[in-house]
Amino acid sequence: MGISVYVDGSGGPNGGFGYFVKETGESFYEKKPEITNNQAEYMAIIAVLKNFTDFTEEIIIFSDSKNTISQLNHDFAINNEKLRELAREAWTLIGKFSKITLLWVPRKENLAGKMLGS
Repeated sequence: MGISVYVDGSGGPNGGFGYFVKETGESFYEKKPEITNNQAEYMAIIAVLKNFTDFTEEIIIFSDSKNTISQLNHDFAINNEKLRELAREAWTLIGKFSKITLLWVPRKENLAGKMLGS
């Protein structure tokens, strides 16, 4: 059985990132002050990829950051060096999964955003 994982992140002094697994209710949150919104979104996706490395079923990652999803799916260029480093880390991890999809969802449908209170 595959899983649907919703990610969200926010930057600034109260920055942080996390995810919510729809099927199991499992959630994760890490406080990370002084990061940007884009960095937080990448870090949320990387957290999922690291925590589910041994998962062999299909995994679908949902984010309401169109920019991050488009960059990781090679649709948008990445002009920021910090984000390029995060993208490279994500792509390395993504390569370890046989069935993985990254999809954009509108903010109001992002279950992680509701859970993380953003």
